[in-house]
Amino acid sequence: MEHQRDLSASGQAAAFEETSPRPWLRYYDENIPATIDYRVVPLYAWLDEAADRYPSSVACAFYNTRISYGRVRKDAERIAANLAAHGVKPGDRVGLMLPNLPQTMLLFWGVLKAGAVVVMINPLYMEKEISYQVKDAGIRHLVTIDLCWPKFDKLRDSLGIEKYFVTCIAEGLSFPLNILHRLKNRKENAERKVPYDRVRVFPYADLLKGKKRLCVPVPDPKNTMALLQYTGGTTGRSKGAMLSHFNVGANAQQVRKIIHWLDDGTQVFMAVLPFFHVYGLNVCLVVPTLFRARVVPVPRFAPLELLKSMKKHKATVLPGAPSLYIALLKQKQKEAYMLNTLRLCISGSAPMPVEMQRCFEEQFKTRMIEGYGLSEASPITHLTLPNGLRKMGSIGFPLPDTEARIVDMELGTVPLAPGKVGELVIRGPQVMSGYWKNPDETAGTIRNGWLYTGDIATMDEEGFFSIVDRKKDMIIVGGYNVAPREIDEVLYEHPKVSEAVSVGIAHPTRGEVIKAYIVLREGEHCDKAEIVGWCRDRLANYKVPRMVEFRKELPKTLVGKILRRALREEEERRTKLRAVDGITQSVESESYFDSEHKNGQENDPVSLEEKNPASVEERKEG
Repeated sequence: MEHQRDLSASGQAAAFEETSPRPWLRYYDENIPATIDYRVVPLYAWLDEAADRYPSSVACAFYNTRISYGRVRKDAERIAANLAAHGVKPGDRVGLMLPNLPQTMLLFWGVLKAGAVVVMINPLYMEKEISYQVKDAGIRHLVTIDLCWPKFDKLRDSLGIEKYFVTCIAEGLSFPLNILHRLKNRKENAERKVPYDRVRVFPYADLLKGKKRLCVPVPDPKNTMALLQYTGGTTGRSKGAMLSHFNVGANAQQVRKIIHWLDDGTQVFMAVLPFFHVYGLNVCLVVPTLFRARVVPVPRFAPLELLKSMKKHKATVLPGAPSLYIALLKQKQKEAYMLNTLRLCISGSAPMPVEMQRCFEEQFKTRMIEGYGLSEASPITHLTLPNGLRKMGSIGFPLPDTEARIVDMELGTVPLAPGKVGELVIRGPQVMSGYWKNPDETAGTIRNGWLYTGDIATMDEEGFFSIVDRKKDMIIVGGYNVAPREIDEVLYEHPKVSEAVSVGIAHPTRGEVIKAYIVLREGEHCDKAEIVGWCRDRLANYKVPRMVEFRKELPKTLVGKILRRALREEEERRTKLRAVDGITQSVESESYFDSEHKNGQENDPVSLEEKNPASVEERKEG
């Protein structure tokens, strides 16, 4: 049958390969080319160029710490030399499980300089998630923060990691704040005890020792992996997208061409988006390096504190997600921290509410561009243009050298006319080579050079693309892809649960939250707190269901498959009824950007503590 299907589609597939019209090109301004003469270099070459041209310019500003581009290169090459001395070889995967700190920036470049592959790990992950990613990637060397050590202390004999390097927040600070921070932790009994034995567990400072420096050549940047970026799996397990030095570098060059009017050497990027998220890594670390810009790492998100920091540092670029901008708009004291330096905001990870975008641009006197991307594309494929025609609610146009089409959802080979709804497919220099150790998933996602996104979209006559829905059951929470099956498997492990399914529920301003539907075993009794607690011990906070509904049975197909979509549609009908009745309902949830308390304290990877779910407010998209 599969052979017959291929034959019947052969003519369509051939037509699919022909170059299609790109109506969006006529809206590019004179400084945005249709195609770019890319520099095919190792990703770290952009750091070297910045260090050569602006050696004394500040690359990183963190509280009272200032690190120049010259020093970033020097420290990165020291880290590379020490990693090599500890057994890291070219091609090895090195794990970085850290919040946004100066150390994270230095280590990213240091791992690349060692010829190794960076594997970013979310610090919010729990033991089960850490174990899967570490083992799947084959990580033998890992750098983390002392706040995460308790998780590794339980796992270190089973993970296969040969050497751990552990840092702390104080190591990102300069005198006297570094000393004061340590004293404060001791006074509050918040100091984490790490068993440094210098056999398996080493202090981060050891990676900066000595004068030896190393920079391993990368003769083939197009086919040499720089980043193994794990993305939420649609079938339960996350998959590692293999991104080459050229993939990531080309995407940064594409973005730079779109925002070409920003001057080199004068920009200040607020790095609020987490570096462990591919969107944050690209627009808050790699792209700023191409601009020789100053990066201000923000390890925790508190709206008022961010406004203060933006004013202090004279921020010019703020990449974020919709809920970040919404949170800033809600600050009563924002007028006191308004600044006239903010030139650009980049919104991604989820759709930006149209009215919120208008309000933000008006109140903060800036312009906002909105984009679309996915881990498999390094990640950006579409952006709205900062100058020229815009359509609110659209993800904009494909980047230079990026082809995008809407194809039929059955065969995936028939290009559809403008206005028709179908699956969005993409190809371009930023698209991954495939999934790590997963040829079957690769073959299903990349076909004839095209990346099948799984997103349902439309393109209008002028070339504007808009996302309509998702073909797959992926839930997007806080900008992270969450596979429902992963949650379902954890729910099924509960001894009282007979059947379970998780669904993404739309939220009026925050995108989606997770709801679990549970059928208990006969004679068992259970409540929401027990289910949430069970999941909290086994999943990252943003994957934990915030809504739980117990039922006698779940809707199923004739063959017994649970109808996840039917439950989602049922929730949509409920939402419409509540809207008609004028009833509003708050939903508790959390993610990387959520504010935990009313006083502005936040839940984020710096604290990395398990919180009482009843005390947390959710921030969607990011």
